[in-house]
Amino acid sequence: MKNSKITHKITQGMYILTVPGGGCVVDAVSRVGGSGDQALVAVAVAKTNHSHKLLSENDKFALSVLGENADPELIQTFGFNSSKDIDKCAKCQTEEVAGVPVVKDSLGYMVFEKFDAIDNDTHTIYIGKLVEADVFDDKVTPMTYAYYQEHKDELTKTTTTQGKTAWVCTVCGYVYYGDEVPDDFICPLCGLGKAYFKKKED
Repeated sequence: MKNSKITHKITQGMYILTVPGGGCVVDAVSRVGGSGDQALVAVAVAKTNHSHKLLSENDKFALSVLGENADPELIQTFGFNSSKDIDKCAKCQTEEVAGVPVVKDSLGYMVFEKFDAIDNDTHTIYIGKLVEADVFDDKVTPMTYAYYQEHKDELTKTTTTQGKTAWVCTVCGYVYYGDEVPDDFICPLCGLGKAYFKKKED
């Protein structure tokens, strides 16, 4: 038996990763070395995500820290859309820091230079060296992955559109629209397959 819901108990945070040209929501972020302004941070990005391609082509990336008061539209924009299709940064307020867009509606940001990369079957773990950072709001509690899972329905506000059926990933909340989820479909957010998608009932 393998009940993946236990992974919801891992107390990691929720972030918006940005690079020139796009970005995505990420949760697999960890400090892995260094100290102070020399911190090294690792982030795992799914290969099915267009932001993975953008990150592979750029030397820098940013992580904006989401708070529990985050606008659900931020999560919907960066989590459930592809940078191939829309300009995600045009749908929210950003500012450019060290050549990388950061999200202003956040607790703060960190900009990194790529330091190393570790490849596996489904993700690449990018390690970055901190080059810029600031705090916008230190009074709001950072959003954890556990908090996101607990409030996923209100944060994603999944609805059916244009007569299409909505299929929701039970792990991360990604929404696939269509009559059926294809057998070979892989969730671009968490990398899981069709078995983890449940039809949203109106």
